[in-house]
Amino acid sequence: TNPPVSLPLELISTSKCNEFAIFFHDKVQGIKNAIISTTQIATLPPARHLELTHFTPVTDKTIEEVISGLSSCTCCLDELPTRFLKSVLTSLLPQLVQLVNISFETGAFPKALKTAVIKPLLKKSSLDAKVLNNYRPISNLPFLGKVLEKVIYQQLTYFLLSNNVFDTFQSGFRPHHSTETALIKVTNDIRMNTNAGKVSVLVLLDLSAAFDTVDHRILLHRLENWVEISGTALNWFKSYLEDRTYFVEIGNCVSDKISMTCGVPQGSILGPLLFNLYMLPLGQLINSNNVSYHNYA
Repeated sequence: TNPPVSLPLELISTSKCNEFAIFFHDKVQGIKNAIISTTQIATLPPARHLELTHFTPVTDKTIEEVISGLSSCTCCLDELPTRFLKSVLTSLLPQLVQLVNISFETGAFPKALKTAVIKPLLKKSSLDAKVLNNYRPISNLPFLGKVLEKVIYQQLTYFLLSNNVFDTFQSGFRPHHSTETALIKVTNDIRMNTNAGKVSVLVLLDLSAAFDTVDHRILLHRLENWVEISGTALNWFKSYLEDRTYFVEIGNCVSDKISMTCGVPQGSILGPLLFNLYMLPLGQLINSNNVSYHNYA
């Protein structure tokens, strides 16, 4: 379940774990600090007729299906190995259902599930293993947190599809869309322009540390005003984002915990979906300038 340790054995230590933890934190903060701040929060959201005020309580069947469908990977944050939990699921099901429903009712994500363990993974085997910048952080989260996220993901996705909230030209992390639909759309736009005797200019934008630099204030504004989430449902997302921490683990060594003040959790189920909602105004802004566009992530 864990990525291979690529660090030389002599560098596996608590101090090296702390170096990685600070490096990953400072790298994100450096990118975030370079982003030009604004007092305005994007464009006006489209009018919607329905709102999501609360999440629907779950049944034993729902939780059983969710847990069975999730990967059996385990990390050091799990009190029980995932495979063992699945093997005794019948006995634990009532308590797990109660946990999920209390979380929904109170609009709170359990603090014990807000910590991530990060393992540095060398980007390429040919790179210098002693250079911190040659590693990417691989994040692991508690299994029970993923169960909660999966149920929220299902209910939120149903709401988004039912109310046409997704950007029409969004292909990434969206049901029935993929890189294939993105390529077909872009290729078709270029061919139509060519047939009309026009010239196409393709501008590609890739955001550095996109998930890690998500501003929580702006994301919550998107959820409230662009998606129409309110009440305990909005409180749940506030709780989900706040007071998160991570630590780095290499072998048997771990770093001190580092607070996460921005970003959506890497390796999470909700992260990609929340990022899509965070970026909702982008398409409207581009379209207002009569420019064809397509989003993938």
